[in-house]
Amino acid sequence: MRIVAVLACLLALAAPARAASGDPAFDAFVASTWPPAQAAGVSRQTFERETAGLTPDPGIKAQPAKQGEFSLAMHSYIGQVVNAQKVSIGRSRAQSLGDTLANIERRYGVPSEICLAIWGIESGYGPSQGGHDILRSVATLAVRKHRADFYRDEFVAALVLIEHGMPRENLTGSWAGAMGQPQFTPSSYLKFAASYSGGGQPDIWRSSADALASIANFLKGSGWNPALPAVMEVIVPENFDWKPVDLDLSQWRRLGFARADGEALPASGAASLYLPEGAAGPAFLITENWEVIRQYNTSDAYALAVALLAERIGGSSGLKRGWPKSYVSMSLSDRSRAQRLLLAKGLYSGATDGKIGRGTRTAIHNFQLSAGMLPADGLLTPAVLKRLQQ
Repeated sequence: MRIVAVLACLLALAAPARAASGDPAFDAFVASTWPPAQAAGVSRQTFERETAGLTPDPGIKAQPAKQGEFSLAMHSYIGQVVNAQKVSIGRSRAQSLGDTLANIERRYGVPSEICLAIWGIESGYGPSQGGHDILRSVATLAVRKHRADFYRDEFVAALVLIEHGMPRENLTGSWAGAMGQPQFTPSSYLKFAASYSGGGQPDIWRSSADALASIANFLKGSGWNPALPAVMEVIVPENFDWKPVDLDLSQWRRLGFARADGEALPASGAASLYLPEGAAGPAFLITENWEVIRQYNTSDAYALAVALLAERIGGSSGLKRGWPKSYVSMSLSDRSRAQRLLLAKGLYSGATDGKIGRGTRTAIHNFQLSAGMLPADGLLTPAVLKRLQQ
């Protein structure tokens, strides 16, 4: 603590004066943001005014570091998020905002159902925005050492918004630092917030049209391809050898893959086979737009929930194949152990934090093939972990 206090004093010499919060680490963080804020165009007057009296948010310290989309089993998360209420409200909004949504889809090339799904998941179609002061939230999260560099940048971005004329009282949102109906971070607002009418500051807090236009602009700016769906539930042919993971859609068609809803697969485009709970559960082909949705939230569960909710809003009855009843959720320690074993075998090169993403799934798939464990579905199970440990 003595070192932190000394650092706070040294930084205070270079930063504008502000009242101490009583938390040396918090004060050191705030002082450290003055140089990047100044470089971003924030005036000394704005910095002093907006950081005066700023204190940590004690409620944030009680929040979990991991959110549901990163910690729940896929079927559990999907069951919570893609529910009858969200589908019903989404369909109602699709009707009441029909003209607005049609204009946004023409303007940005992003399906209106995708925008509605993100809107629904992020804020319950508007009302669930959170009432936390964003500056206070992101500063507290940075000091908590949860993605400290990320939240430092967001703190500076929030100050830039204020410098550009955004009222401080507008900068409210979730404890995690996300604002308004689309739950944009301050930096996302600076980059992607869009006014539906084309004039004035986008009001993502009170205007559903601005919120939806901003979501569409985010996806377009992140590389959305209007020619492809993000996710398609498919039927895996019985004679599939489980070797390929990434192919062109034309190749998947030749192998006998077909959409579960009876629609035709697109003629071309890169697609990956994704089996979130193994070969016994639903199978999907995911395209480049899957990764675009993950720019909004890096969780695979979130991306799948957006795609499935969008389909339900558009009239789909839901998945054609249910989730497996025998699914066993592996603990974080077991997932981390599997990653370390895959790393030691030269099959994996990512983090060993227990988070299962594409890199881990591909490594498991390759191990399953090498060990003769079919179907090689990329799913970590007790049996796979046992073989890895041999």
